[in-house]
Amino acid sequence: MNTTDYLDLRHTEHADLFPANQPAWAALAQIINYLSRCLKPQILGTVAPTAHIGAEVFIDEGTVVEPNAVIKGPAWIGKNCQVRAGCYIRENVIVGDGVVLGNSCEFKNCVVFDHCEVPHYNYVGDSILGHKAHLGAGVILSNVRLDRGEVIVRDGVDLHSTGLKKFGAIIGDYAEVGCNSVVNPGTLIGRRSVIYPLTNVSGVIPADSILKNRQQQSLIPRG
Repeated sequence: MNTTDYLDLRHTEHADLFPANQPAWAALAQIINYLSRCLKPQILGTVAPTAHIGAEVFIDEGTVVEPNAVIKGPAWIGKNCQVRAGCYIRENVIVGDGVVLGNSCEFKNCVVFDHCEVPHYNYVGDSILGHKAHLGAGVILSNVRLDRGEVIVRDGVDLHSTGLKKFGAIIGDYAEVGCNSVVNPGTLIGRRSVIYPLTNVSGVIPADSILKNRQQQSLIPRG
């Protein structure tokens, strides 16, 4: 469950976030301190007049922030990103280059690697999304257990303590999560894996896997 099992650190400017030989989720506890040390607020991209940008925000060259987007900060947005209309970027968000942050999406305490796409109606909380990962419309990365207890990663019969009360998911490089799926707290999805739409996902999904979810349907004539 090391970081490099899921994420290629060559595709983020922020590899220092990820401690060596530790699980990928260890980076989530580092984001606040990392931004307090390294963030130098500056707007180098293009921001629509009706967008709201907080005081502790860096936006790199070529990035376009569309009308009515909100970036509260602290936040670090890379080069050539799209922050689409109505996007809500909350505290402690780190985004790589060439990323799509979509309309009506919400981001909080997360790391998004280069060329990831989160384009429509998604929630990304306390999670890490790998290089060229993609969330279909309406995908939710749930980050809190219903009982508010510690998030545990379940790998078959093995349980792994995270020490975190808030932890959504690790989405590996090139992974695809289908529309309107719910990814439960403490889920790890391996590189290049595919999750079918409308799937309730939990546990550890190995790399190069397909998690299928097919409804049983009946077609009958109208009376």
